[in-house]
This record gives sequence, structure tokens and C-alpha cells, in this order.
Amino acid sequence: MSWNFALILFVLLVVTGIVWVIDVIWLRPARKRRVMAAAAEFDRDRAPHLRAVEGAEASDRHRAQALAEAGRAPWWVEYSVSFLPVILFVFVLRSFVVEPFRIPSGSMLPTLQSGDLILVNKFTYGIRLPVVDTKVIDVNDPQRGDIMVFRYPPDPKVDFIKRVIGVPGDEIAYVNKRLYVNGTEIPRERVGDYFEPDRAAYSGEYTEKLGAVQHRILLDTQQGGAEIYSGGAQRNRCSFQPGGIRCTVPEGQYFVMGDNRDNSADSRYWGFVPQENIVGKAFFIWMNFGDLGRIGGVR
Repeated sequence: MSWNFALILFVLLVVTGIVWVIDVIWLRPARKRRVMAAAAEFDRDRAPHLRAVEGAEASDRHRAQALAEAGRAPWWVEYSVSFLPVILFVFVLRSFVVEPFRIPSGSMLPTLQSGDLILVNKFTYGIRLPVVDTKVIDVNDPQRGDIMVFRYPPDPKVDFIKRVIGVPGDEIAYVNKRLYVNGTEIPRERVGDYFEPDRAAYSGEYTEKLGAVQHRILLDTQQGGAEIYSGGAQRNRCSFQPGGIRCTVPEGQYFVMGDNRDNSADSRYWGFVPQENIVGKAFFIWMNFGDLGRIGGVR
């Protein structure tokens, strides 16, 4: 959806830009010539009669109307030239600076809720060319704990949002609901229960520190640890067992998981996120129409 919108914006920008160039080079000078010709004709043929009959003020008013009519641009030129600055501003803003997204599901609960409208930093992971998404300037790499928006690897037309768990070279294990990074268990502490409205059920709420980021996760305490993961197309990089998965993250790819650990389709099921699929880093909730108190930064 995001890719389609970017393509539509790009096409509109190209079309309105071409019309603007045509207007500047050919149409605008032609209109100026028409205005000059209309002014000369009016002053020669109509002005003396109008001044004599209706007065100088009325003559000037008719003259202004005649010149405005002669200099009027076609409707398609007026609309293109008027909308070009707006389209250019939106295109540059969402391509290189910040892009809005809507959270569609509860896979990132309790950090992000369904209906949250968030802003994504487009330059923190590098400058990319719009539409083709080719990185041209390196800035930073995703870090463990970042909330990252990316194009879903099995269907790149769909945007996903998850938390970065493993970076290139990391060994990630998720066994019996316990997370290990490079052989070290990531500590967590239970802080209570969390009610999920979409499921009408309670999950255990925990704090977890991943890298420099302390955040909250949910675990379904009613489920055991018998999930069987698939790892998607990266089976050669992962080993599987009932209740667990171990993966070595390849170069240029990332292992991601949802904070709602038992209700998230993520790298455990469909594999790693390639560098070229990255969109940006989520950093701010700018609106939730159901709960204005959620507006603010996210971690």
C-alpha cells in the first residue's frame, strides 16, 4: 500500500512537473503575447467609445476583464501548476524525512495498539531513492530494540512493523518463551496482566531490555511452549524443535519479532528481513482517535 502511494505521488509529480515546464517555456509567453494584443486592440477599438459613453472607470474595468480573459490559462494548466508545490512537498517529506503509518493489528501490543497513527523516520537507516528504494547514503544500521517498519518479505507490497531482535551475525534463540541473543538470556520481569480487547483475553505483561531499549512484551500464560516454527525460506539458517527456534542472522538481514509474542507473525515463521526491505524507524504516535492519551514517543 505504501509503495503504491509512493508510485502514485511520483507519477503525479512527474505529470504536474512536465505541465509546469511546458507552461513556463511555451504557454506562459503565448499568454503574455495574447494579453498584449488584447490590450492594443481594446485601446484602439473599444476604449474611446466606452470612455465617452460609460466613463473612464467603466472603461478601465472592461479593459481589465478583457485582459484577464486573454491571459487565462487552460484549466489543466491551472490545476497542475497550483498542485505542483503541494505534491512536491508531500513527496519529499514522506520519501526522505518522515512517513505516517497506521497500526493495523495487535501484534505489537502493548507498545503499539491497533489504530495508533505513528510517524516513521525515513532517514535514520540511510537515504533511499523514492519508488525504487535504492540506498544511496548510509547513515545508521538498525539496532536491537528498534521498532522497524519494513516491506513484508513474502509480499513486499504490504508494510509490516516489528521490533528488531537480531542484527547480522547474531545467534537468536527463542525456546519455551525465553529469548536468547548470542547465548545470553534476555532478562524480563513480570509487571502484571494486560487485557487484549481484540481477543477478549488477558496476557502476562513483562518488561524486557534489549540492547539499550527497555520495553514491554506480552506472553500468553494460558499457552504452553509447544509452538512449532517454520523460519520461512531461511531454513538453512535455523534449527527447529517443539517450542523453539534457533537462527543465525545472515549478513544484510534482520530477525524481528512482535512484542505480543504469542500473537505475532514474524521472523519465527517467515524468515529474515532483507536490508532492501527496510522503510524506517517508528518513533512517535501522533494520534489515536480512541485514546488521545497515547500520543507521544515510542520505544
